[in-house]
Amino acid sequence: MTTDRLPVVILCGGQGTRMQDATTTKKELVEVGDRPILWHVIKIYAAFGHNRFILALGYQAQALKRYFLDYKALRNDCTVRLGSSCSVTYHENHIEEDWEITLADTGLHTEKGSRIYRVARYIDTDTFFVTYGDGVGNIDIDALLAFHRQHGRLATVTGVHPRSQYGILQASDDGQVTQFGEKPVLDHWINAGFMVFERGMFDYLADGDAVHLEREALPRLAAAGELMMYRHDGFWRSMDTFKEALQLDTIWRESAPWKVW
Repeated sequence: MTTDRLPVVILCGGQGTRMQDATTTKKELVEVGDRPILWHVIKIYAAFGHNRFILALGYQAQALKRYFLDYKALRNDCTVRLGSSCSVTYHENHIEEDWEITLADTGLHTEKGSRIYRVARYIDTDTFFVTYGDGVGNIDIDALLAFHRQHGRLATVTGVHPRSQYGILQASDDGQVTQFGEKPVLDHWINAGFMVFERGMFDYLADGDAVHLEREALPRLAAAGELMMYRHDGFWRSMDTFKEALQLDTIWRESAPWKVW
C-alpha cells in the first residue's frame, strides 16, 4: 500500500437521466448491498490508503451533503440528550473514521472538465486521482499510480474491455448463423475512470464552465502525447441505469469482486 495520501476527485454532479425513470434517488446514492454506489467507490481508494476525497457536486448537491453530514448518526447507535445541554453520544466507531470528504458545489450545469477545474483550490498535491461516482472494479490503485509515475505524462486513464449488452451473431452471406456469443467481451478499450492527473492538466480545463472532459480535454491531451492508458483486465462495471444497479446488487451479494478492502 502506498504511503501517499493523494486527493481523489469524484465527479458527482450529473443528473443521471437514465436512472430518473426508476428512482428519484441521486444516482451516486442508489444502494448496492446496503450502501450507496458512491460508498463503494470511496472504499476502493481508501483500501489503498487514499482517504482524502473531493466530491464535485451539482445536481442534488444537498442530498450528497446530507448523506455525509448525517453519516455518523445513521451508522451508529447513539444516545441523544435533549434540553439546554443537548448532546449526542455515539457508541461505536465505524471504520471510516479517517475519511476526509470535501463537498464542493461546482454548479448545476457545469461540464465534467470544468468541475475538476473548480475544485483545484482543494487539491494540494502535484498528482491527484479523478474518477466517476458510479463505477466500481477491482482496480489495483498502487499499480495504476506506479504506471502513471513511470511514464511521466500529464494524464492516465484506466482502460477496460467492455462487455456487449447484446448477443453477437456471425453469419454467412445466405444468413446461416455460424457463431453466437451471448454478451461477449469486446476487443476495444473504453475509459473506465480511475484516472490520475498532474497539475498541468488544469491548463486543459481553464475555459469557463463548458469544458467537456471526454470530448475536449482528453482528446487534446492525446493529441499532445500527454495521455496514457493503464490496462485493467479484471472486474469493472458502471451503473447508468436502474437495471445495472440491480445487476450490481446481485453481483455484490454473490461474489463482490470489487471488494478490495
